[in-house]
Amino acid sequence: MRALRFLTVAAAAFIISPAPAYAHGFGRSQALPLPYWLYIFGINAVILATFVMIALSMEHRPTGGTYPRLDLLSVRPLRVLLTGRWLPAALRLLSVALLVLIVLCGLLGNQDPASNLAPVFVWISWWVGFSFFTALVGNIWPLVNPWEILFERASGPARRLGLRSPELRVPYPAALGVWPALVLFAAFAWVETVYEGSSNPFNLALLILLYSAITWTGMAVFGREVWLRRGEAFSVFFGILARFAPTEVRTAGACKGCDACRISGECVNCYECFARAAPGHREINLRPPAVGLGLPERVPPGQMTFVLFMLAIVTYDSLRETPLWTASGIPPTAGLLALPLVFLGLYLGFVRLSRRVSRSRVPPGRLATAYVYSLVPIAVAYQVAHYLSYLLVQGQAAIALISDPFGWGWNLFGTAGYRVHAVLDASLVWYLQVALILAGHILAVYLAHAVALRTFKDPLPAARSQYPMMALMVFYTVFSLWILSQPVAG
Repeated sequence: MRALRFLTVAAAAFIISPAPAYAHGFGRSQALPLPYWLYIFGINAVILATFVMIALSMEHRPTGGTYPRLDLLSVRPLRVLLTGRWLPAALRLLSVALLVLIVLCGLLGNQDPASNLAPVFVWISWWVGFSFFTALVGNIWPLVNPWEILFERASGPARRLGLRSPELRVPYPAALGVWPALVLFAAFAWVETVYEGSSNPFNLALLILLYSAITWTGMAVFGREVWLRRGEAFSVFFGILARFAPTEVRTAGACKGCDACRISGECVNCYECFARAAPGHREINLRPPAVGLGLPERVPPGQMTFVLFMLAIVTYDSLRETPLWTASGIPPTAGLLALPLVFLGLYLGFVRLSRRVSRSRVPPGRLATAYVYSLVPIAVAYQVAHYLSYLLVQGQAAIALISDPFGWGWNLFGTAGYRVHAVLDASLVWYLQVALILAGHILAVYLAHAVALRTFKDPLPAARSQYPMMALMVFYTVFSLWILSQPVAG
């Protein structure tokens, strides 16, 4: 407890210390604003796609949680690679080594953010790059989470020696849900988008140590699996992104006694059960993108709020750089707190309108939790569209810094002299941005249609209920295009 108090006081002291401000935690997005003609084209394409999807939805009824999938473990070379011991062990060792390296770089290294690996790795390579990987490939965070690995390693010797387990397993209050994870994620978002010292290596190291102490305390009090599922911010965040991914882990048959499986009705992306299952009952599947967002399940209110907060933060991180927002003079912290509330209010308002238009007796709360995942494709598409050039251009700084992580003049791998250069042509970036936003919108509309048919059963009220939700999606998509069309202020 003394260590935790010390870290809290130390982190607070550095939070109020002055430091240079950087957008996105470190550096600025390099993407040029969309040309006006392409912005208008994007708006018209979104509206046209919406009407086409409405017309097609009248002819097609999605089939619950059934979708085509290919088990990668049925391919022998992939089975040998994915089920062998060396690949998971190597990834887990690398993850822990990187955590230790980043903390040491922050505490001991050169405090110039451009000369230290810690800010570049945390804000670009991990936060942006790993988020992209999770959404576009799959979720390996349960495998490489360094806090879980270190806690598990510390627990092993105690069990073997017959000592008391570090897990007290205090019953987790059901009312808490994922609210602790949301609070921690909100704090992380504040550090990324508001805190002026977020690029300072020493500050980052202290904040990582503070988060480590909180995470290990949660695991010790409530149990490792319980805290990872409900209290660890990044496990919840990457778990939501993984629903969009084209891969999944699946255990044959729903598990007994598993909260995650009881909620979904199937054992999909339940990593605890996957780890415990017999090898013959495990699957690692390829599947169509975004189908994990449309699976029939009960979404708790806390999870719904977490999703909406994610969408708001993705938007706020870019909106705050527009000339209109800069000229408004809104304090950054106030904006960060207000925008999620605006998103929540708008969403619940459109849900109530959807219920009224459909003339249904389905409770508003059930509708709100049912529709929320259908907005995720727009947010993922916007995130990739906005930060792709940021990752590909400024992310190159890690190539030089990997040879000199502490900024001490080393050249371990011969890359210290590497210079950042442009990777994509500006016009190609523009076309990719509009294509990504349009694809995300189409996926969102389809998912909303699937949810409506599953919720209302009768096609007529289901069709009526979709009009307000599609209006909300058009607004969100057009708003995202508008942000992309704005120059970066300052």
